Amino acid sequence: MDEFRIRAYQASDRAAVRSIVFATGFMGDPVDWLWGDAKSFADLFTRYYTDREPESLFVAERAGTVVGYLSGSVDSGVSAGAAKREIGRLVLQGALLRPRLAPFFWRSMLDIARDRGAPDDVLGDARWPAHLHINLLPEGRGKGLGRRLMDCWIERLCQRQSPGVHLGTFAENSRALRFFEGCGFARYGDPIRAPGFRTREGNRMHLQWMVRSL
Repeated sequence: MDEFRIRAYQASDRAAVRSIVFATGFMGDPVDWLWGDAKSFADLFTRYYTDREPESLFVAERAGTVVGYLSGSVDSGVSAGAAKREIGRLVLQGALLRPRLAPFFWRSMLDIARDRGAPDDVLGDARWPAHLHINLLPEGRGKGLGRRLMDCWIERLCQRQSPGVHLGTFAENSRALRFFEGCGFARYGDPIRAPGFRTREGNRMHLQWMVRSL
């Protein structure tokens, strides 16, 4: 374990974080089969954190190579809407016509119409105002790095006197659910249909909110 370490994010880690989110974006596996463009996927899921709140980002590294990260926001009210703004920007840039993005975006639009709306990108509950995302490459798993990243984040939130933290994960991701429950999180509400996302078998996927009081 001594060969791995957890440290604060640095600007030079940006490319590694963006690469990791694409390599792990489908329940820990590569997301390229579902969302075919690495840059836009990284923009959607990491740009706010690397560019707007880098002080709330931690990385796990081995021999100078980043193998995982935890990104978050102390106050989700500040970051709320960031993902939707990225999606809007992609649509304006022609995502509906780009072969590697169009299937996902058209499917999302149909899902939103059928579901009569889409989930918010953060949980709007003052009891759990902070949130997080965490991703590890396969070589960083099973070594306690996830818990060490989580401990760093919880310590930061306690220093900021945050009352609680939430996260969203796929209800179909049983491994992630077990991990988060082992870290003290509890499921909040029923799973919500996630627009555009499908299992490899073609079934709808669902967002599961999880919360932890501090």
